Amino acid sequence: MGKILVTGGCGYIGSHTILDLLSKGYTVISVDNFSNAEPATLDRIAAVAGVHIPNYDVDLCDYPRLKAVFEENPDISGVIHFAALKNVGESVEQPIRYYHNNLQGLLHLLQVMVEHQVPRLIFSSSCSVYGNAEHLPVTENTPLQEAESPYARTKQMGEQIISDVLHSHPSLNCIILRYFNPAGAHESALIGEAPFNKASNLVPVITETAIGKREQMVVFGNDYDTRDGTCVRDYIHIMDLADAHTRALRFLADQTPEGKIEYLNLGIGQGVSVLEAIEAFEKVSTQPLNYRIGPRRPGDVVAVYADYSKAARLLDWQPKRTIEDIMRSAWLWEQNRSKTS
Repeated sequence: MGKILVTGGCGYIGSHTILDLLSKGYTVISVDNFSNAEPATLDRIAAVAGVHIPNYDVDLCDYPRLKAVFEENPDISGVIHFAALKNVGESVEQPIRYYHNNLQGLLHLLQVMVEHQVPRLIFSSSCSVYGNAEHLPVTENTPLQEAESPYARTKQMGEQIISDVLHSHPSLNCIILRYFNPAGAHESALIGEAPFNKASNLVPVITETAIGKREQMVVFGNDYDTRDGTCVRDYIHIMDLADAHTRALRFLADQTPEGKIEYLNLGIGQGVSVLEAIEAFEKVSTQPLNYRIGPRRPGDVVAVYADYSKAARLLDWQPKRTIEDIMRSAWLWEQNRSKTS
């Protein structure tokens, strides 16, 4: 396969995917400008894998510096693209920043991949592209609804940009992975979700509240049309998600299609409400969580969960871990990083 470039490699999903790639024999480099990550992540990867990953502190919106990475590494044979801003609420407040970063960075990456004839791209998309779907679970053929946030719209637009580029550059092949809600941590408890900026995802908010970093957590709305009134999501363990990326790369290498693009859902196929997630955490941690019910949060979809049968068929992939496994690993990671911080 040659060398794999992971953009956003020091971020949450990127770092776990690098660990999975390394465990399966891949050579990896990273591009990350640390806008939502920290250099210490590279040390954590090394502690787990025994390998120090080269990282280029480059913003994808800086085309000359991005191009220089490819010129220095002419053996790049595939790219996994994570580098994007991803906070739903923040995107509502800062839409220009999100459109500029997420779309300009993608355009630059595609341009340099075409110029250097790099044939394989795995694109980090999101279940947010489905919006408030009319029928659940969603499949890859579920019609995309109106985006509920600028973040979600950048993912919809990113998918369309890739499709247009592949139409005119058939030597490039891509798998678009639509994640549901990645959560949890590596089983070593040496690496996990550690947002450089304030955490907004449910699981780290839960663990930060439990450890005492937050006095209380807020459940955003309990009047939705769901079984307990709170939003429903499909939580997938980060290492199950990472495994799918490695399998997606292998699929593109084995199939060697021309101008190929595939869309794959990655989830566990079950919806979990916010209150059910809290209950799962309380079960594995054996301690109550301090939370209150607050108003709805702008940009939140009511409910979404996956039909992942296409990924199972094409990639021979199955999620192996449950919501309890997610909470257990996230809690061990939170406790470990609190000891060393």
